[in-house]
Amino acid sequence: MKPEKNDAWLLKAYSDPDAVANYADGPRRFVPGLSDLHRMTGLLLAERVPENARVLVLGAGGGLELKALAEAHAGWTFVGVDPAAEVLTLAERMLGPLNARVTLQQGYIDDVSETAFDAAVCLLTLHFLDADERRRTEREIRRRLKAGAPFVAAHSSFPQADGARALWLSRYAAFAVASGVDPSLAESARANVDAKLQAITPEQDQAILEEAGFRDVALFYAAFTWRGWVGYA
Repeated sequence: MKPEKNDAWLLKAYSDPDAVANYADGPRRFVPGLSDLHRMTGLLLAERVPENARVLVLGAGGGLELKALAEAHAGWTFVGVDPAAEVLTLAERMLGPLNARVTLQQGYIDDVSETAFDAAVCLLTLHFLDADERRRTEREIRRRLKAGAPFVAAHSSFPQADGARALWLSRYAAFAVASGVDPSLAESARANVDAKLQAITPEQDQAILEEAGFRDVALFYAAFTWRGWVGYA
């Protein structure tokens, strides 16, 4: 399955100037501890990578994680990839002088010709792909990493059994409201997640990472409907 077929609705949404303008603020209101997630991601990578690490960031549009990682690790350089041109433009603006250490590329993992990255990151992205495409994408990420390189993935992943899915999605919306999101917008977001996101269980997500070839996969982040793992190529 081609990723373009999976995320056409998302690309259309991110061609909306209003949606793009509000993108940087939205994740902080919907993802508990987003700044800490970025900080933990950097710490997990720093355990294994050299001071001059070359890091692949997939789903980099908006630039939030690129900015956080670049500010915290002055010797690292980055390739940031995203299919949406509009959010890459937003990332460029957000990065400012940090752009000197970042190469932004419009496209998907298949468009990344560079190999032998020291690490890779994919945050708040893989839930847009079904299980088969997620597995294929993670294999392609691993293929572009040096042996033993760390990979951090974090995205929507929560229980899917009868009743449990609806309960966790209601908590997702409740957190957004508690973070200052208008209740009608939070409900719209909940409905969109329910209808369009390819969410699977945390157990399935970890199994897919392992099937993609990552070793020693470990959960390091769990917050309502969100999970994060680190594994090694």
